[in-house]
Amino acid sequence: MEKIRLNKYLASCGICSRRDADKLIEQGVVTVDDKKAEPGIKVTGQEKICVRGKKVAGRDKKVVLAYYKPRGIVCTERDVHAKKIVTEEIHYPVRVTYAGRLDKDSEGLLLMTNDGALIEAMMRGMNRHEKEYIVKVTKEWDEEALVHMRQGVYLEELGVTTRPCTVEKIGPKTIRMVLTQGLNRQIRRMCKTQEYEVFSLKRTRVMNITLGDLNPGEYRELTDEESARLYRECGFDDRAWKE
Repeated sequence: MEKIRLNKYLASCGICSRRDADKLIEQGVVTVDDKKAEPGIKVTGQEKICVRGKKVAGRDKKVVLAYYKPRGIVCTERDVHAKKIVTEEIHYPVRVTYAGRLDKDSEGLLLMTNDGALIEAMMRGMNRHEKEYIVKVTKEWDEEALVHMRQGVYLEELGVTTRPCTVEKIGPKTIRMVLTQGLNRQIRRMCKTQEYEVFSLKRTRVMNITLGDLNPGEYRELTDEESARLYRECGFDDRAWKE
């Protein structure tokens, strides 16, 4: 059987990205047939492959879920201090993990998948994939502040200026934002530069996938049409999502 690099195999199983798989291998927590895996090793998938002693299931049919992450759920694979982590909240027959994060205090659309290649493609900032949010703050918006947000603001903590973005005022204290980058707590930091505090933040769209009528804690499988377009916009051919 054809062999592939172990990091690619782990990514295809939805365990993590290739980069994170390399880190796990370097940490010595990945074994192949009960022997510690070495960087660069290739496998067929027929071996007994374990991560931290837990056997990795074979590559499943690719699946992508739209999940409404409630506030209080942490996007992490493991955190001893987190009361609720996202991978333990979704009870789906195939193991899935998140493609893009939402911080603990935010809610809304989170895509979950077992396709590591899709996760990597979605996480590349250079691709400028759109993500849409509804943001409520604690005081009424001033037009000058919105202009600054649209043009891009300097985030001192991160040492970067944000990309120009769409900002639409839809209520006295509420805006709709469309970003094409995913800096750490970006919206909260952007609002803070204009002296606004975020009261609530909800993501309603990731690329072509919308939150729709999902309630907090609910998820659904993407339709074939949604999956095909998502993969296409991530640079894959029309067959990728079916393989």
